[in-house]
Amino acid sequence: MNPALRPPLLGVLAAIAVTTSMDATGLTAFSALPLFPLMVVFCYLQHLSRTAIGFTWGRWRHYGIAVFYPLLVLGTLALISVAAGAGSVSTASWRKTLFNIALVTISTALVATLTEEGFFRGWLWASLARVGRRPIHILLWSSGAFALWHLSWVTLTVDKLPLAQIPVFIANAAVIGIIWGLMRWISGSVIVASMSHGLWNGLDYVLFGFGTKVGVLGIANTAIFGPEVGILGLTVNGLFAAALYAVWRRRSQRPAT
Repeated sequence: MNPALRPPLLGVLAAIAVTTSMDATGLTAFSALPLFPLMVVFCYLQHLSRTAIGFTWGRWRHYGIAVFYPLLVLGTLALISVAAGAGSVSTASWRKTLFNIALVTISTALVATLTEEGFFRGWLWASLARVGRRPIHILLWSSGAFALWHLSWVTLTVDKLPLAQIPVFIANAAVIGIIWGLMRWISGSVIVASMSHGLWNGLDYVLFGFGTKVGVLGIANTAIFGPEVGILGLTVNGLFAAALYAVWRRRSQRPAT
C-alpha cells in the first residue's frame, strides 16, 4: 500500500468502528459526533488548511443547486406517491410540518458541517487529493466510505431496516453522497453540501419518515416510494446525479470567453 494512503484509510476505519460501537450500544443520537474530533486530529497531522478541506462559503449559485436538489427530487417523489394513492396530504398539519422541516433542516446543516460533510467531503476529500487522486476517484471513494459508514445505523439501531431494504439504502447513500460530493467539487465548499444535506433530511424525514416511522404523507410502502430506502428514490437520485455530473462536466470543459 502507498504509505500516503494510510491516513485516509485509517481515518475511515476509525470512523466506522467508533460509530458502529456507539450504534450497537444505544448511543445512536450521538454516533456522528466523533467524526468532528477525528477530522480535527487528521487535519492537524496532515497539515490540511481550512480551504483545502472545503470550509469556504462558495457562491450564491452553488446554494441554488443545494436547495434545488432536495426540492426537485423529494417533490417529484411526493407527487408520484400521492398520485399513485400511496400517500396523502389531507391529514397534514402544515404549520407544524413546516416548523419541523425548518428545525431538522437547520440542525442537520449545522451538525453535518462539522461531522458527516466535514469528515467525508471535507477532510477525506482533501486527504485523497493530497496523495494525487483524481477528483472523479475522490468523488467515488468518499461516497463509498460515506455509504458504508451508515451501515450500522440501519442494521443495529431502532431505525434498522428490513433486510431486503438495506442494499437499496446503501446504494442510495452512495448515490446521494455522489450528489453532495459533486456540490463540493463544483463549489469547493462543504458548507454548500451541508445546506443541501440539511434540507434533504428536513423534507425527507418529516414528509416520508424512515424505517418503521411513517412521515406526514402517510406513505407505508417505503420499499417502493422511500427517498432513501425505496427503488423509486434510488432511480430518481441516480438520474439527478447523472444529470448534474453531465452538466457540470460540459460547462467545465467549455472554453472561457
